[in-house]
Amino acid sequence: MNTYVIAFKEIDRSKFMAVGGKGANLGELSRIKEIQVPEGFCVTTEAYKKITENNRELNSLLDELTRLKAEERGNISQISAKIRTTIERTPISEDIAEEIAGYLTKFDETDAFAVRSSATAEDLPTASFAGQQDTYLNIIEKTAILKHISKCWASLFTDRAVIYRLQNGFDHSKVYLSVVVQQMVFPQAAGILFTADPVTGNRKVVSIDASFGLGEAMVSGLVNADSYNVCDHKIIDKRISTKTLAIYALKDGGTKEQEIELEKQNRQALTDEQILQLERIGRKIEVHFGRPQDIEWCLADDAFYIVQSRPITTLFPIPEANDQENHVYVSVGHQQMMTDPMKPLGLSVWLLTTRAPMHTAGGRLFIDITSMLASPAGRETLINVTLGKSDPLIKSALTTIIERGDFIKLLPDDKKESGPGKSDNAVSPANYQTLNEYDPTIVSDLIKNSQASIEALKQNIQTKSGPDLYDFILEDLQQLKKIAFDPQSFGVLMTGINASFWVNEKMNEWLGEKNAADILAQSVPNNITSEMGLALLNIADVIRPYPKVIDYLQHVKNDNFLSEVVQFEGGQETRDAIYAYLDKYGMRCAGEIDITRTRWSEKPLTLVPLILSNIKNFEPGAGNRKFEQGRQEALKKEQELLDSLMQLPDGEQKAQETKRIIDLIRNFSGYREYPKYGFINRYFVYKQALLKEAEQLVQANVIHEKEDIYYLSFEELREVVRTKKLDNQIISKRKDEYKLYEKLNPPRVITSDGEIIAGKYNREDLPAGAIAGMAVSSGVIEGRARVILKMEDADIEDGDILVTTFTDPSWTALFVSIKGLVTEVGGLMTHGAVIAREYGLPAVVGVENATRLINDGQWIRVNGTDGYVEML
Repeated sequence: MNTYVIAFKEIDRSKFMAVGGKGANLGELSRIKEIQVPEGFCVTTEAYKKITENNRELNSLLDELTRLKAEERGNISQISAKIRTTIERTPISEDIAEEIAGYLTKFDETDAFAVRSSATAEDLPTASFAGQQDTYLNIIEKTAILKHISKCWASLFTDRAVIYRLQNGFDHSKVYLSVVVQQMVFPQAAGILFTADPVTGNRKVVSIDASFGLGEAMVSGLVNADSYNVCDHKIIDKRISTKTLAIYALKDGGTKEQEIELEKQNRQALTDEQILQLERIGRKIEVHFGRPQDIEWCLADDAFYIVQSRPITTLFPIPEANDQENHVYVSVGHQQMMTDPMKPLGLSVWLLTTRAPMHTAGGRLFIDITSMLASPAGRETLINVTLGKSDPLIKSALTTIIERGDFIKLLPDDKKESGPGKSDNAVSPANYQTLNEYDPTIVSDLIKNSQASIEALKQNIQTKSGPDLYDFILEDLQQLKKIAFDPQSFGVLMTGINASFWVNEKMNEWLGEKNAADILAQSVPNNITSEMGLALLNIADVIRPYPKVIDYLQHVKNDNFLSEVVQFEGGQETRDAIYAYLDKYGMRCAGEIDITRTRWSEKPLTLVPLILSNIKNFEPGAGNRKFEQGRQEALKKEQELLDSLMQLPDGEQKAQETKRIIDLIRNFSGYREYPKYGFINRYFVYKQALLKEAEQLVQANVIHEKEDIYYLSFEELREVVRTKKLDNQIISKRKDEYKLYEKLNPPRVITSDGEIIAGKYNREDLPAGAIAGMAVSSGVIEGRARVILKMEDADIEDGDILVTTFTDPSWTALFVSIKGLVTEVGGLMTHGAVIAREYGLPAVVGVENATRLINDGQWIRVNGTDGYVEML
């Protein structure tokens, strides 16, 4: 078999390393019955290796390139240009040139070819490299073809391709290039077909872009295209553009731009019949590859030719259902303030903790709310009480689905379903069911019970190992559920929440005052999360008198700093203060619902920038002062409201009732944060025990590093511990999947067709240029925006406004320094909102794309009363 050239007909997926992504896909396409692919061959990666491998000049340039970072654009540009010149100047050896010439004899001497590069890192299911390397059209005659093959090899080192590889961790020397040489088609029309709608993700919709002339002109944006959408063999949408220009291939090589005559400019590039024919071709190709495809097609002499097909890598995966019915799924991450992907162990432990039936997709969790949407009462609860009240964008998306009418059919009212989607917190705030008069000491009792239970767990787990440990954790998870969903605990929590709803609704109705409860909830007792932020200010007080410790902390890079800091004056005090803090809060971290995430106790260095910023931004005693200031503001607000109510008809009765409800806010709303703290505490105890087991697996050579266990589900891990056997490919496959999931943005609402239903804010009253969100903590504030995606990168000055994707409890440590908050994800009762109210910070959440629309350092105004952000 020839080493350097392979015809399409001889290629399938198994030849990927020889012919790259495009080449392998063209081989596969050539094998599908009734799909026409223009003939051609691939010059294999062996040819590229032979030309480049022993080239000393090239190898020393590659070494230089490997040492650069993606940011060093100037140096990348210089070295890449030298590499391209070196490759283009290297003559193609005789044996390779002869083999290519042999294949060309099968064609006419005047036949034209497209010469395209096909890289081994390209068109993988997980990385879309479309357009990273070059394409040359209409190349005629052997010498020109050989020259353009060299150009393709060189295009592996365009600046763009090099930067992409650096950013995505591909090794320059491990990416090889094959070249596709394919007979040209001279199309009357060409374009792209997606077998799933690339905008909404709907797998039932085929989306076609079409224009006159060559498809390349459309892809590069030189000409306008029509756009057609087809669903189940029906054209459901057509957008005909004005096509003034087309690019055509010339018979003797090269291309030309041509103006389209007036009467043709607004004509469909394809007839309806051709559109439906193309849909059938697309579906056939999708079935062959087993996943949605992005397909390049040409129409010549009224026949369709397929010149490329690659997977669509940007679609969010669909949660799996075990039937063919329609389903609607809502993201759990948007409720839990954690939209990053979770690793398999994290997903499975969370699934063992929750009561709601959940599904996984793209490393995220979703609740199936179909049965609730099918009942009138369920719809009412979802739209106006549970989800709708906490997140207007989810409410808008669900309303869109209901208004369609046919996607989820309503059952008659007597067939009320309870089932998936009944959230753990489905208590209706609208009718204030839970406003119980508990004795205020109940909160400290609940906290004591939780602490005692965790202490017992810490003692008991120490004696367990091997399969026994797994059985023990499964039993303890039942205990965790019992505590988390204890009716008394839940009643206290909902009483605090509903008391706030009551005050907001009644004060608005009686006094015309918006969000009155926000100020009343400042500095309430027993809020474990806001205490955590204030306790970090107290650590700053301990360290502030010791300049040598401060200087040491400013330069420290490693996690064993706590054992080194004792050599300085004040070092012992510093260490004791941080250890005491970690003892109480060290199980927390960003994304804490995923058990695999690194906790503060495992990486105390995370806290150092926050402590230093507190030392710089605050005077001694700030923690207590901040708390007391909030408490005084809340008392003052309470008095103002009661005085105003006394002026009304029935004033005394209204004031008495309001005072009773305000006491419920003060006594119970702080407890809102405790149940989660309790189970995150338990998670960390489990995690430490599981990592001990993982060390045994590393010693037994079952896994390479202990963190590998994060890529197994709890059940799989239990099995591996029992059998001491594991196929290591599972771990590497899941690591790759996780990298892919990190690039995906999870939707709030997705259907079983894969359609992402995006909600909208229906707001007429916004100032020009303002971006809408949800008001969760009232007040208006101006300041410098700090766009921060990872807490450890925070460099906050006193008075900055934090802009980020989401804030779970771990971010509270930053809240003491900021004066306003903007997040992309969140609702009225999510952690960031609760703590913002308690600290008196104006906050707007659910601001779509806030971290992209607002620039770091930009001056902005946050309106936490009406729910919008303005750039100033």
